Amino acid sequence: MKPVSYRWVIVGAGGLLGCVAIGGMFSLPVFLLPIARDTGWSVTGVSTAMTVGFLAMALASVVWGTMSDRFGARGVVLAGSVLLAGSLALASRATSLLQFQILFGGLVGTATAAIFAPLMACVTGWFETQRSLAVSLVSAGMGMAPMTMSPFAAWLVSHHDWRTALLVIAGVTTGVMLPTALLIRRPPALAVAQPVNSEGADADAAMSMNEALRSPQFIILLLTNFFCCATHSGPIFHTVSYAISCGIPMITAVTIYSVEGFAGLFGRLAFGVLGDRLGAKRVLVSGLLLQALGALAYYFVHQLAGFYAAAAAFGFIYSGAMPLYAVLARENFPLRMIGTVIGGTTMAGSLGMAAGPVVGGMIFDRLGSYGWLYLGSSAMGLGAFLIALTFKPRLAGAAEAAPASAH
Repeated sequence: MKPVSYRWVIVGAGGLLGCVAIGGMFSLPVFLLPIARDTGWSVTGVSTAMTVGFLAMALASVVWGTMSDRFGARGVVLAGSVLLAGSLALASRATSLLQFQILFGGLVGTATAAIFAPLMACVTGWFETQRSLAVSLVSAGMGMAPMTMSPFAAWLVSHHDWRTALLVIAGVTTGVMLPTALLIRRPPALAVAQPVNSEGADADAAMSMNEALRSPQFIILLLTNFFCCATHSGPIFHTVSYAISCGIPMITAVTIYSVEGFAGLFGRLAFGVLGDRLGAKRVLVSGLLLQALGALAYYFVHQLAGFYAAAAAFGFIYSGAMPLYAVLARENFPLRMIGTVIGGTTMAGSLGMAAGPVVGGMIFDRLGSYGWLYLGSSAMGLGAFLIALTFKPRLAGAAEAAPASAH
């Protein structure tokens, strides 16, 4: 198959891998209350496993990203798939809270990090045109998790105990991810020497890794991604529990999460098309402001219809904005180090994601409601918006040239 055609195979495989990996990790919000009730562990304690997971993702993202730059994405993604399936299976057998936090948090988080950054780096290397759309489609595959894996997890835990349900998810992970990982290939651009025929190419060739990691563009991407993910981590993780606390049955509450994921598919496609046409930075900045307002909307809802409306708007916005970080990274840094750069931004985002589960659990345990979680999330969203406004392309004219290249 010609490289031009095979790049879409990479997109499809990346979307499927991301869906199952994210679905495995984000089965915890569905299992949160059943685990707490069955074991006697606190909601905060179980939620902390997710925080540990995001911290593990943060620590592992740069390592996996650097390994994908050196060895290629296929081996990294395959190793991550094996580790993910094994850690989910081990977590289903945990007999203490600490053990569960280490197995589900530490190992699952580490494994998931091997999927996201290497895949995004790989996809950006396969596309010179339609790059925003391509990474958005991969992200859309990841966004299918709330509509596929989450309802499946809810059905499992409604008919079986949480341990059996988690073990089944580990089996699904094995059966789907291992063969799909074999489809991943290194971008053709890395297989041949690239001619240095432009000012931008000269700058890329001369740029060292230390210069890249110390650049204002990289630092701003780190900070923006941290505050952006801190904005939506709490609402994502605790929405099902919040709805249940408002009197909505669990199986119905999970559909709110699915609505959020379904809206996110359209958000990813819309933001991807707009990013190719208008420029990734412009679309990202607008999305960050809307995300802050979307998080605030949850503060005012208590009925099912309100949850559906807030979830649809919030899912559309934050899901659409997230893939654009990879596009900005590829536009501003050489392909030979893009795995490390995206791994670094993923690290920052994972640290932001780590805050929501444990903070939301503490708020609920102490106050009996989630109101302050959504107010704080909105404030973090405004911070992300203000930081993103300061981003300037590393290469003169890069932001203007990027949209034009899509046509």
